[in-house]
Amino acid sequence: MPTHRYENDFYAWSQEQAALLRAGRWSELQIEPLSEEIEDLGKRERRALESRLAVLIGHLLKWELQPEYSYRKSWRATINEQRRSIARLLAENPSLQPLLPDLIAEAYADSCDLVVRETPLDYEALPSACPYTAARIQDDAFWPGDKPA
Repeated sequence: MPTHRYENDFYAWSQEQAALLRAGRWSELQIEPLSEEIEDLGKRERRALESRLAVLIGHLLKWELQPEYSYRKSWRATINEQRRSIARLLAENPSLQPLLPDLIAEAYADSCDLVVRETPLDYEALPSACPYTAARIQDDAFWPGDKPA
């Protein structure tokens, strides 16, 4: 199996590699690209969690900083949706749980961009670091500033 198959037809290559694995034909596997792909699967889960955290934190910030805004019903739905998605992702990948503090810190800049893009607030109005702990972010009962309307 030439490497160009990996580079030119990823789907076909992945199916071939899966068949070789199932058949126990270890010597025919393309170890290096296969290892990279397996590693990338883990990275994809990490990136998905970071992305969901960015959206959730951004909406928590909007909720807290604009309590009078009329779209709070939509924000509440997004907050609920992201919390459920994060809970599912962490249930499927429990080894990501200890990474939450770092992922929250990394996601915070994207959260701020979301707030600035979707509200009249500017960066100066936002905290310099995420004001919410991992526990608070995941807590369905936590609504910064007040209870859900």
